Amino acid sequence: MVESKIIKVNENKIKKAIENEVPLLITTFTLPHDMELYINEVVSCFLRELNQEYIIQYVLYCVGEMTSNAKKANTKRVYFEEKKLDINNEYQYNKGMQTFKQETLDDINHYLLLQKEKGLYIKVLLQKRKNKMKIEVKNNSPLTVIEYKRIHDKITRAGKYNSVEEVFSQILDSSEGAGLGIVIMILMLKKIGLSEENFKFYTENGETITKIIIDLDASYQNQLSVASTEIVNSIKSLPHFPENIQHINNLLNDKNSKLSDIASQISSDVTLTTDLLKLVNSAAFSLNSPCQSILKAVQLVGIRGIKNLLYSLGTIQNLANSNEENSKIWVHSNKVAFFSYNLARNFCASQREVVDDSYVCGLLHDIGKVIFYNIHQDNLNQFEQICATKKIPETIFEQICSGVNHGEIGAMIAEKWNFPIIISQTIRFHHNPNLAPEEFRTLCEIVYLANMLVHYSNEQIDIYQIETNILEKYNIDSVERLDAIAKKLSLAYESTMGGGASKKLANK
Repeated sequence: MVESKIIKVNENKIKKAIENEVPLLITTFTLPHDMELYINEVVSCFLRELNQEYIIQYVLYCVGEMTSNAKKANTKRVYFEEKKLDINNEYQYNKGMQTFKQETLDDINHYLLLQKEKGLYIKVLLQKRKNKMKIEVKNNSPLTVIEYKRIHDKITRAGKYNSVEEVFSQILDSSEGAGLGIVIMILMLKKIGLSEENFKFYTENGETITKIIIDLDASYQNQLSVASTEIVNSIKSLPHFPENIQHINNLLNDKNSKLSDIASQISSDVTLTTDLLKLVNSAAFSLNSPCQSILKAVQLVGIRGIKNLLYSLGTIQNLANSNEENSKIWVHSNKVAFFSYNLARNFCASQREVVDDSYVCGLLHDIGKVIFYNIHQDNLNQFEQICATKKIPETIFEQICSGVNHGEIGAMIAEKWNFPIIISQTIRFHHNPNLAPEEFRTLCEIVYLANMLVHYSNEQIDIYQIETNILEKYNIDSVERLDAIAKKLSLAYESTMGGGASKKLANK
């Protein structure tokens, strides 16, 4: 980010990070005042989006203390180096600290320039995951043993006090006051119901990391869950699957059904016939000559493939709507489906069921969002009445509509329609694959990665916002590698006129 100028807060990016439960990162080298203001506004906006306004001032103090300490640590490194003092030697450390504060204040621009030239940074990371919010401040000046002990002593001392007032009444001399910032920070955490356990500091991979984990208001999370269930129950007009599709599904579930009967029933539906032929004639099946026979197509696709095709078509028919937001979701979902299928073919070729289910799970991953753009005014009025009766704040409904809980709602819709558990679970965990049950995790990872790659291709997220363990699992070890995969998938998608029902394979 450019420093020393006003930086406009991108609220949409913050909402997207919360919705996808991916980290939001701010990097600075010298932490000028304008950057401090920007960080405060981002943190405030983040907390407002999570309906946590009441803790904003407490959190801002803590973040300010954490970033200030990180900046001081970086300045200390260049100061000690310039003075030719060993920061790891206790005698030299104490000697340097006697003059550090005054001399750096007298020529602060000089020392800030030095630390920027050496690439000493400060990073602020925010992330919402389930019912927790993580705040991390990192700087690439590893803690020395001396510093670690001093910080630990300050935190231990903070445990003696119960209020900020008590601290000020007991800490009077300058030597005691030196650790006042951390002491007050711990007390700030106590005021919002947290403890020293919610605050961590450590060194890892050449970085000093200070971390606060905030448990989001439990009543808010419960209200969100209740509201999600109520909104699904309140959509009484949500139709069952189209009768023709339900009839074919019944044939598929009947062990006595013949493939010829299934093919005959499919032939009576023009849309289903068209999509089935598109599928078998795509590059996925690599046929020597085009297939025109519905019976042959059914044999090639198989029972599982036909079922997934039905789930896709039935959902689209039930939730079809011409409004702009709805259209955007389906365009995104089609691309995620295409990416999911190709990732599965490349990385999970030996897992037939993962490959078979990847497309439909990618296509349906956001149906929770679609619900809100199809909701009738009668349903909306009914839900508002439910909120009033149960005393659920309007902000809860706003959070649901913005997509925060769309994975859970989509899963409940899939369960209402009796979709296979693999589909409902993938919808539920497509933003949190690490939390998915073991038997569904691979497919959840595939859809998660496909979703992230689509957002990355649209320049909506950066590589750091994608789960590191998933990048490693799929051999994405650099920005160049991620760019190459995203570009190949995007080009392949565009070459099939936006993907559609066909799934042209994009090789690794």
